[in-house]
Amino acid sequence: MWYQEARKCNPTAIPVLIGTKFDDFVQLPIDLQWAIASQARAYARALNATLFFSSSTYNINVNKIFKFITAKLFNLPWNLERNLTIGEPIIDF
Repeated sequence: MWYQEARKCNPTAIPVLIGTKFDDFVQLPIDLQWAIASQARAYARALNATLFFSSSTYNINVNKIFKFITAKLFNLPWNLERNLTIGEPIIDF
């Protein structure tokens, strides 16, 4: 798996899984949204990664992603609220 190879090269990297095009995602039927979110959460768990659903078009979670990475890199305190509500931008860790 590519992730294992990447971890060998940089074991201190901060894994983040970002689902883009949230603005398109919310237009999908709710059962498909649920299936996609469930699969994304499973991948994030397998990678031990924080999961963000985002949209650069509407600036959804973009700032939170950068703040999260900056806080992790520089060991700064920052609280991130988990959001698992289907139809809203998912944040899972």
